[in-house]
Amino acid sequence: MSTVYQPTAHQISGSSDKYRVDYDMFEIAILMYDGAQQAAVLGMTDLLVAADRTAQAMPGDAGSPALVVSHWASVGRGRELARVHASEPCTVTPSICILPPALGGPLDEVDPRVTRWLLDRHAAGAVLASICSGAFVLGATGLFDDRTVTTHWAYEDRLRSRFPRTTVDTDRIIIDDGDLITAGGVMAWTDLCLMIIQRFLGHAIMMEVASGFLIDPPGREQSYYSGFTPHFGHRDDAISKSQHFLHDTEGKIIEVSTLAAKAGLEDRTFLRRFQKATGHTTTEYWQRLRIFNAKAKLRDTGLSIDQVGWEVGYTDPSAFRKVFHRIVGLSPSDYRRRFSARRTIMV
Repeated sequence: MSTVYQPTAHQISGSSDKYRVDYDMFEIAILMYDGAQQAAVLGMTDLLVAADRTAQAMPGDAGSPALVVSHWASVGRGRELARVHASEPCTVTPSICILPPALGGPLDEVDPRVTRWLLDRHAAGAVLASICSGAFVLGATGLFDDRTVTTHWAYEDRLRSRFPRTTVDTDRIIIDDGDLITAGGVMAWTDLCLMIIQRFLGHAIMMEVASGFLIDPPGREQSYYSGFTPHFGHRDDAISKSQHFLHDTEGKIIEVSTLAAKAGLEDRTFLRRFQKATGHTTTEYWQRLRIFNAKAKLRDTGLSIDQVGWEVGYTDPSAFRKVFHRIVGLSPSDYRRRFSARRTIMV
């Protein structure tokens, strides 16, 4: 290989073939911080190395850039991070740095050497990516301020509390913000890797790898799988009372005057404080609560779609279907086909 060209984050942003860059080698660095899940590290390594082999074997693609997968870790007490493994000899600086999920969930404290290393790589033009609870490590850099990111839906409240200047959207599996990429649950590393493969090596190679590994190509959303985890950590006792009332009534009593009365507030004050505390308007909140209940009924009962809508509070079947699709990303019928525990159901 001759010239080594290291692209900037701007040059590698975007996922279609028109954004592919022309250089000889790029490195994808996986950071093995304390507690990083080894299964994710090894799985990503296998998938990305397979993508490189596929690219080199493609007819007419002999000039494809070499994709090098490396592992970085602290080697010895007090030592800085260093490359401890590479799929082939590598002298470039990383183009993408990935933070795997943490085995025990979000870390309360992040090693300052890790934070410094990430900021140095980012300043050099690398894209930084996190998976699941790895978002808490990436967020410690301060780069989440005024950004929209994702993590596993069960950590939404905790991430929002840790980084209050960040917008958290756990409906999505991947949020690509150019120089920062965040992915949802533990197994979202498959989605992240396929997106990276498509970005660097093109759609055809991504599809070849997805087919070989029997992985769905990018396009699914975390909202297919997530529950509803309302924010109760805001310490606004008045709003907590209205939230508990909404949950006790399964989102079926939704009049603002009633909810405000439960909170002991005037209507306008209640609406303002409710959105500030929970991150949702009252309408968004009760709709998500109803759809959460609808998902359970679609999975676990033989009720028809219209009956499910009625059971959770919708008198208009069309309105139920529209709201369900907007929040979940699937129609009620498609959701049932994917997730129902029953073999024989009514549709």
